[in-house]
Amino acid sequence: MPASQSSSKKSTEGPVEKPAKGITPLSALQRFRVLIRTAQRHSQWIERQSGVTGAQLWALQELSEAPGLRVGELANRMALHQSTASNMIDRLETGKLIRKERTSADQRVVRLYLTDDGIALLERAPSPARGVLPEALRLMQQDELVQLQASLDGLLKQIKHLDEGFGMQPLPFTE
Repeated sequence: MPASQSSSKKSTEGPVEKPAKGITPLSALQRFRVLIRTAQRHSQWIERQSGVTGAQLWALQELSEAPGLRVGELANRMALHQSTASNMIDRLETGKLIRKERTSADQRVVRLYLTDDGIALLERAPSPARGVLPEALRLMQQDELVQLQASLDGLLKQIKHLDEGFGMQPLPFTE
């Protein structure tokens, strides 16, 4: 058979990809550990330095960038369940770091604002205020996020008894 014909014949199955050298399920697990522990350490540092949890500091950052958010809007910006955000807001209000205001047009609508104490705390707090993991994800390119999410979706499909509701709760060490 001439060389031109043999090179045009291709396998219908496609090439079998070999795993990259050094990449194993355990090496991937180690990266998860590094991510979680780094985020945990940062959150603990935030709490020691500022007196608020990582999630609370993130909420203050969101309200600094968008004063007057409603509870549901803040929950959406932080990917939290609304009741989780409400509980966090109550603690921030008790600590006099935020204030709630009702609009005159519709008394049911509550808007959230930082107090002077909340602004001062945010200014002296460690950075990034959102936490290292949310900030790192925010800084990724869109195509990288798409690839990461697709890979994580594939991983999640392998887990039995998965509770999708966990996605709307802060990591335990940031609460």
